[in-house]
Amino acid sequence: MSVSPNRANTETETEIAIEQEYVCALYDKLDTEREVAQRRLTDTLRQSGGLPQARTERDASARLHSERLAQLGAVEQGLCFGRLDFLDPDRDGPAYIGRLGLFDEGDDYRPLLLDWRAPASRPFYLATAASPDGVRRRRHIRTLTRKVVGIDDEVLDLTEAEDRGRSELGLAGEAALMAALTKRRTGEMGDIVSTIQAEQDRIIRDGLNGVLVVQGGPGTGKTAVALHRAAFLLYTYREQLDRRGVLVIGPNDTFLRYIGQVLPSLGETGVVLTTVGGLFPGVEPTSADSRLAAEVKGRITMVDVLTQAVADRQVLPEPGTQVEVERDTLDLDPEVCARIRDRARATRRPHNLARPVFVDGLLDALAEQAALKLESSVLDGLPDIPVSGDEDPDAPVLDPGDVAEIRAELAADPNVRAAIDALWPALTPQRALADLLSSPERLHSAAARWLTAEERAALVRERGRAWTPADVPLLDELAELLGEDDRQKQATRARREREQRAYAEGVLHIMDQDDELADEEILRVGDILDAELFAERQQRRSELTVAQRAVRDRKWTFGHVIVDEAQELSAMDWRTLMRRCPSRSMTLVGDVAQTGSAAGSTSWSQALSPYVEDRFRVAELTVNYRTPAEIMDFAAGVLHKVDSDAEVPVSVRSTGVEPWHRTEADPAAGLRSIVDRELAEVDGGTVAVLSPAGRLGELPLTPDERLTVSTVERVKGLEFDAVVVVAPDEIVAESPQGLNDLYVALTRATQRLGVVHTGADEFGGAG
Repeated sequence: MSVSPNRANTETETEIAIEQEYVCALYDKLDTEREVAQRRLTDTLRQSGGLPQARTERDASARLHSERLAQLGAVEQGLCFGRLDFLDPDRDGPAYIGRLGLFDEGDDYRPLLLDWRAPASRPFYLATAASPDGVRRRRHIRTLTRKVVGIDDEVLDLTEAEDRGRSELGLAGEAALMAALTKRRTGEMGDIVSTIQAEQDRIIRDGLNGVLVVQGGPGTGKTAVALHRAAFLLYTYREQLDRRGVLVIGPNDTFLRYIGQVLPSLGETGVVLTTVGGLFPGVEPTSADSRLAAEVKGRITMVDVLTQAVADRQVLPEPGTQVEVERDTLDLDPEVCARIRDRARATRRPHNLARPVFVDGLLDALAEQAALKLESSVLDGLPDIPVSGDEDPDAPVLDPGDVAEIRAELAADPNVRAAIDALWPALTPQRALADLLSSPERLHSAAARWLTAEERAALVRERGRAWTPADVPLLDELAELLGEDDRQKQATRARREREQRAYAEGVLHIMDQDDELADEEILRVGDILDAELFAERQQRRSELTVAQRAVRDRKWTFGHVIVDEAQELSAMDWRTLMRRCPSRSMTLVGDVAQTGSAAGSTSWSQALSPYVEDRFRVAELTVNYRTPAEIMDFAAGVLHKVDSDAEVPVSVRSTGVEPWHRTEADPAAGLRSIVDRELAEVDGGTVAVLSPAGRLGELPLTPDERLTVSTVERVKGLEFDAVVVVAPDEIVAESPQGLNDLYVALTRATQRLGVVHTGADEFGGAG
């Protein structure tokens, strides 16, 4: 039976009005929740003074209310986006799906809005006509600020669907999905919470434990899946993850800015987002390596190089070396020093933690030498005195107290300290790496067995030069090899604990003497709380969140780690990440066909086997949501050059716009007009011009919020409405992974693709 357009429009308007009324009620509830959270925060901040325990509780309460306010503020846009109507007529009304849960406290906490991560929301993403899971109709609700602007319905009852002339339902929420896919890009990634598809949902809701690898080609939603998985895990395993936090690793800072609003929009504000280069507190990598240097620094052999470099700093004196002290000259005997060094190394402690063993041994040897010299000089200055039968003629002149005093004087002597520092210096990772990379001699000594002369030369740098991203895993490795001698910190902490305990004992004594507690019927404070426990309770906790504490602590271990573009990580990067997650609870997303780094991975087994062997699970994303079929067909030739067996992700849509390509001897000459045309075609959307690094400075373009001019490396994981690829043959020639880079460049576009050649039209099999 056909329905007239006027009647259909009237029915739609009526349904929109119904949804508008409900959405308004949800926003009223949201506003009330905000007011309550703000009032509680204000009341908490007004509290002052009191015992340390009261201040601690106040700070914890303030953090809780602040986080709740941030969560409530982040879900303002698109608060409610879905509704489920059920087949069971006895079920109590429809279920509404949104960014967070809202409940009616006055009606036994009846859910007004289900959090999209809740188990009860899952049919919204998985129900189909063939397997409706009790759902009769799925409705997508489109809003602009607080106004409902449209609805899209899917009837999952096969009978009713056929009555309406719909025998093939296709993707879940197809209308809403297509609207999202064709929406203009803004330079910031949006969430996909309202359009998650079944294969994505299964990955998002996979369990917390173990290593999950999400393999998928361009446009399959790997990044979106990873971020939504982070939000899901924090919701489902809150108690476990709140203590340790979640770490999300991206390939570069541009990518992190691009995805920065996704998790807040899903109600999660406590996740740490960084690059591998951001994992060493106090170091900000702002320089860049040559391709060869970056590749060498990423090799696993750098562990051996750094280990040898540290061992090289544990040196022996040259024969005849002496140290001048206040009253004498002492010999630094190489054989004695060798025995002391071997004893320190035998502890198998890191360099800085083994240093006290070396220092103690050397001071003992020098003190013994100084004592013998002093005894000899004393005896030489005395007259010959007959020895009685009860006296030992060989008894030492100096007693142990005298020797200890000599040792203490030597330990404070600046020349002795300088000698110790020369033989076994206390090192920071930054000093050790700077010393190594700025000295061809040190590099030769440490690396000659593992690196060629050309590779060593590529690593040499001027002292004082800024760190690079590839330096950070080396610094992290050195931190493990060197260790930190924190005895002074521990002594300071112990002193503070003694002071706190003394304070607690005083407070308990005063409380026990309180006349109001004199009644024997009343338990005395000391009966239930000893001073040590009381002191522990009085220690004021840090006001920092878990995320803030984590980024300041190199030894922090996370409850879960998510890595985007994981195929780009070097072997040294993986070592750094694995230290951050000893539980091996990780989600790794990427595509080995898109590996651009020479230090990156060619297979997941290659990357993961050293840490988990074959104990990782792989989930495939096979549907391309970003890239139109016309562009994927164009890029398929390059993909098959990379891997002849690779399957091209199936695009869900076509635009009817074929990629264009042209040849220019000087691609910069007409590029401005090309870009202006593409900007006009995407009508407010974004355009990227991707160029080989060698030509980037020649392009007559000024980037702005709609135009990106970049190398391929800097746009991994990003997407644009239109892309212009300049000199593809040079992109291929620039690196050993050039075809992979070209494949990445060709698959960044959501609407339009153009290629400007400098030679033949054919490149890598596409054209």
